[in-house]
Amino acid sequence: MTNTKKSIVFCHGIWADGSCFNKVIPTLQAEGYEVTSAQYGLDTNESDVATVKRTLGRISSPAILVGHSYGGSVITAAGTNDRIAGLVYIAALAPDAGETSQSHINQFPTTDIFSHIEVADGRIWILPEGVACFAGDLSEQEQKVVWATHFPPAADLVHQKCGRNGLEVQTELVYRGH
Repeated sequence: MTNTKKSIVFCHGIWADGSCFNKVIPTLQAEGYEVTSAQYGLDTNESDVATVKRTLGRISSPAILVGHSYGGSVITAAGTNDRIAGLVYIAALAPDAGETSQSHINQFPTTDIFSHIEVADGRIWILPEGVACFAGDLSEQEQKVVWATHFPPAADLVHQKCGRNGLEVQTELVYRGH
């Protein structure tokens, strides 16, 4: 019997890497899904999208791309690949052609994390006290691990043009608030 389940590729946001999905991947694998998490360098949107497309070449199709935060910008651009069955956005950005991640971020109030960063060596680093803003739902020990392992993006990453090249993106926004 062949597996009819779609493959799943996770795409992380800034200050993260593919391991940020380590709590959900085992559950999906136990349910029979082929799951991977793209490991891109947060240097340029173009190189991050290229990495996701290479990752798609390593899994069965059709695939679902799942993007969190900046990962939404990545899946929006990579989602034009014919191996893609769908896109899932988790608190994610979905810029259109020629837009930037920052142009979407600017539509909302500034989050506290941006009061706890430092730009150095061409990268954006989280200061230790900023992790609570970024990953406040984690235990104190897990937050310390996040700070110790966070992956700083290039300082201009969110200002780079990205998005699908002229393809319309339809999204359904779901908000679960208080």
